[in-house]
Amino acid sequence: MKAAIIGCGYVGTAVARLWQKKGFDLLVTTTSQSRVEALAQTANQVSIVNGANASQLQDALAGREVLLLSVGLRKGASYRDTYLGTAKTLATVLPDTDIQQVIYTSTCSVYGEHHGAWVSEMMPPKPMTENGKIVEATEQTLLSATTPRRKVCILRLGGIYGPGRTLEKIYSRAAGTTRPGKGNEGTNWVHLSDIVGGIDWAKRQQLSGLYNLVQDEVPTVKELIDQVCDRHQLAPVTWDETQPSTRKNVRISNAKIKSTGYQFVHPSFWP
Repeated sequence: MKAAIIGCGYVGTAVARLWQKKGFDLLVTTTSQSRVEALAQTANQVSIVNGANASQLQDALAGREVLLLSVGLRKGASYRDTYLGTAKTLATVLPDTDIQQVIYTSTCSVYGEHHGAWVSEMMPPKPMTENGKIVEATEQTLLSATTPRRKVCILRLGGIYGPGRTLEKIYSRAAGTTRPGKGNEGTNWVHLSDIVGGIDWAKRQQLSGLYNLVQDEVPTVKELIDQVCDRHQLAPVTWDETQPSTRKNVRISNAKIKSTGYQFVHPSFWP
């Protein structure tokens, strides 16, 4: 299998390690010369690629069959250029490549506010922010590149936690503070192991279309922070109901990807 990973950050690097172990002929990209040496340990080839540069993208994808697009926002770069700009450039070069499947790591933020209701991939996006609208446009740009011979799979990720991004580390800054609202918004998370597993599953099953990639357990913000503070002896968080919360309240269903046979490694935060 000849694969490429455009964007080799927290998620892309973890996928690269798995695909390297599986014996893939793997090319990974970065925008930083300083990361080339480290990434060389996880792939057959490392290229410096700017997502806005069509010739660089086309060269990177030459002879490749599968593409994982997992770009992240660089310091000083714009959200629109990083995500939508890369997607538009990619869509122009894909017809001249041998890519049979594109897998894109998107985000559940496209769902917007649903007042605590459960939502699935059947629900139309209603992003609340300009960045959310860019995410939706990015998804649509990539899905438009679907053809009878090329599948496009969009994985909408929840909040990411895992090695180096533990819940203790994420919420330690909140310990002992007072936060606005009641903390009754749903929290939708996914462990790095399931992002890697879900991406590999999507490749193996040749999935196409939209899939939510979030774990089963969806506690409220208050429930999750209380558990984290209790488990790690952190000062408790208090809530000020007189102050409005700016968090959206939505619960994301993972039923669709589970219906394909995927089994989560971390369906919940703790055993």
